[in-house]
Amino acid sequence: MRLSHVIAALEELYPPSWAESWDAVGLVCGDPAQEVGRVLLAVDPVAAVVDEALEWGADLVVAHHPLLLRGVHSVAATAPKGRLIHRMIVNGVALHTAHTNADVAVPGVSDALARAVGLTGELRPIVPAADDPRRGLGRVGELDEPVTLREFTRRAAAGLPSTAWGLRAAGDPDRAVRTVAVCGGAGDSLLDTVRAAGVDVYLTADLRHHPASEFAEHGGPALVDAAHWATEWPWLADAARRLAAAAPEAGKLETRVSTLVTDAWSLHAEGEQ
Repeated sequence: MRLSHVIAALEELYPPSWAESWDAVGLVCGDPAQEVGRVLLAVDPVAAVVDEALEWGADLVVAHHPLLLRGVHSVAATAPKGRLIHRMIVNGVALHTAHTNADVAVPGVSDALARAVGLTGELRPIVPAADDPRRGLGRVGELDEPVTLREFTRRAAAGLPSTAWGLRAAGDPDRAVRTVAVCGGAGDSLLDTVRAAGVDVYLTADLRHHPASEFAEHGGPALVDAAHWATEWPWLADAARRLAAAAPEAGKLETRVSTLVTDAWSLHAEGEQ
């Protein structure tokens, strides 16, 4: 398959027009005419992922996070991102990014997260898209039966890939949880919306002390904070399945989900009480 065919399939699944105005999605490097047989999917376009791509013989890396989110004036190999671009181009490996356009897709990043932490049945966006209320930011759904916050946190940790960050919760450990909101990646911008949504708990990543503390003081849902990478990783398998089904000549396309833990935090320690 040509790279242009694979990119067309990806953009059908995750249209670039759905991305936020500040985002940088789409083809980062690669010749649209080059042949693609193997596609590696990963959250972060970092050196370890490129190592894996080269070792496996991937022709394309599909990453969730952009490599060049902000404007640059050089991709010289004197800097880490420049070196990454050079390595990929020299070795014939293309890079494509699906970021906020994958966040709001249906199914998208938060759908996969919701399933990973135990939500079943119909899911609805926390913030529906203006042109299609079926898609949008975050998801709200139900557990099969109520559990305590303590048990939900344990189950969520078991359903997500392990990281040094782990999961932490704010709220009464014995509080009953049934209706759950989730948002893959950094989701503290949705705190006010979630408070008004009538959910029992909100699971997301990158929650900061002051917003979380003020949120807890006002009452409302409990909070569960997970590692950023862990909340977005479940989407990769779904994206791989959808790409394999949507791409022309799908039988010739081999996909692989990277299991490398590329979360920024690599060590966890607890002080003595």
